[in-house]
Amino acid sequence: MSVSRRGFLGFTAAALAPIHQAATREAPEPGAPGPEADRPQDVGPRAHGPDGADGPDGADGADGADPEAHSRPTAGGRAGDRTLYLGTYGDSIGIATYDDDGKITSTGSIAGIPNASFVIRAGNFLYAVNEQDAGAVTAIDISGTPRVLNRQPTKGSGPCHLAKIGDYLLSANYGSGDIAVHPIVADGSLGQQTDLVKHEGPAPHAHQIVLAGQYVLGVDLGTDSIYTYTLADGKLALQHQTKVKTGAGPRHLVFHPSGNYAYVADELDSTVTICGYDDGVLTALESIPVGEGENYPGEVAISADGRFVYVTNRGHNSVAIFRTDGPHLELIGIPNCGGDWPRHCAFDPAGRLLFVANQKSNNITTFLVDQTTGGLTKTADFTTPTPVCVNV
Repeated sequence: MSVSRRGFLGFTAAALAPIHQAATREAPEPGAPGPEADRPQDVGPRAHGPDGADGPDGADGADGADPEAHSRPTAGGRAGDRTLYLGTYGDSIGIATYDDDGKITSTGSIAGIPNASFVIRAGNFLYAVNEQDAGAVTAIDISGTPRVLNRQPTKGSGPCHLAKIGDYLLSANYGSGDIAVHPIVADGSLGQQTDLVKHEGPAPHAHQIVLAGQYVLGVDLGTDSIYTYTLADGKLALQHQTKVKTGAGPRHLVFHPSGNYAYVADELDSTVTICGYDDGVLTALESIPVGEGENYPGEVAISADGRFVYVTNRGHNSVAIFRTDGPHLELIGIPNCGGDWPRHCAFDPAGRLLFVANQKSNNITTFLVDQTTGGLTKTADFTTPTPVCVNV
């Protein structure tokens, strides 16, 4: 049976349990878990954006660095670069720029890239998922006029998230519940797949990949688990599996800058799970609601100083703001997101601005971040078709 991520939430969580969902994944509709692709992003101390790149030049590997140093996507490593790459459901990636106040201006698009619902940047290259039943990943050279280098099949369905880890690109196949590994060639193109690891369970739905030091973490909504792998010679080896609360539906996680804690946005039960972290092992400590009602949390992001955590609430059309205290979170505000179905969010490199992609209202809202209180003030609004990922 093929169920698109876009219509996934139209079912109930119970009904979805036995279904292996194929692509394309789209934002959940109220009433059931959704396989969305905004599952932005590395987590960890640098997890500000949705790009999942390893560092300024995108060349870092799983070298034992602290988990946070890789859990927050970077902005491509170009100081002063104010280019945004917008992941969408359609046939192109949007390109835009922004000013000091976060006002966004379109500058074009990259055509011929179907359902690029998640996009990461690594230096002069972009990598995008093609969230379809026959999933694929696309490599794009952006050193000059953007041009597609090549496309490789993931051999799974509904890829929704990416991470560049060393010289490999890893993709999470939501529909088929597995992780694909592709080598990155010297010219930035993608080689043939070297591994495909299936998550075990009645309805696996891989949703995010995060580099945490020497480990690779795979977040799976369907098995309520976070898997810890090592990556060597293009092959993944399972080291540990952490279970969160049954039915939580973990979607994305982000690390505290200390590397001792991770905060997991749970799409299906509208909570955030706080986990302790030590040497590749996550331990679930506590789950707290992101607000009232069914919210289908989309993205989770953390301020560079680790004081505030932000979670987009699609059901409530808001952004939940939490003050951090190591193993605890305190909800301090739930401002309106400025649109409908806030799927993804990302900070600018300075942490002054937060961009929120509102999928159903076709707009991106910019907020000024009060770095003392954590509060958000809307400064701009940009209209664009089905924005589901903002790569800063």
